[in-house]
Parts: sequence; C-alpha cells; structure tokens
Amino acid sequence: MRIDMLYFDGCPSWKGAMENLQAALSSEGREADIRLVEVADDEEAARLKFLGSPSFQVDGVDCWPELRSRYYLSCRVYNTPRSIRGEPTVEMLREKIRSFSK
Repeated sequence: MRIDMLYFDGCPSWKGAMENLQAALSSEGREADIRLVEVADDEEAARLKFLGSPSFQVDGVDCWPELRSRYYLSCRVYNTPRSIRGEPTVEMLREKIRSFSK
C-alpha cells in the first residue's frame, strides 16, 4: 500500500496529520510506503487535483474525494466526531486504511 500525503508548507495541520497517519497504521498493524508530497503552487495544485492540505491518497485514490472545478493551495478541513478540524482523527484514518485493504 502506498499512501501519499499532499500538503503545502504553510498549512498548520500537516504535521499532526502525519502523526495521526502513523498512529493509525501502527494500530492496524499495517505498513505502508508513505510519501510526503509538497504542493508548491496553484499550478501544481491543479495538475495534482489537490483538495487541500493535508490530503491523503491510497494508491492514487483520494481517501475523501470531492468534485471540484478549481484546485489551488488551501487548507483542508475534516468533519470529525469532535468538531471540524484540520486533520482527520486516528480512527478516521484507520477506517480508510481498512477500506482500502479489502
């Protein structure tokens, strides 16, 4: 399994998101090839169909897909059980890892 975490450097949530991803993989007893993909500008965001920072793709498929007509550097928010946050919870990531493992 390859997991790409797309982010841009100005996003305050990407480091916490990476910690949550590593915790989720550990909790699931899974290993993955994790790639950090820094998105540099709006042109690259459009080319990558970047949905905001942080975004997670498993084997090239976004874990939380959205339809958009424009792509640009932005922070992404997640509707977690606790509130809207800048990164998915460990449990949310565990569920996605399980769904891609089937």
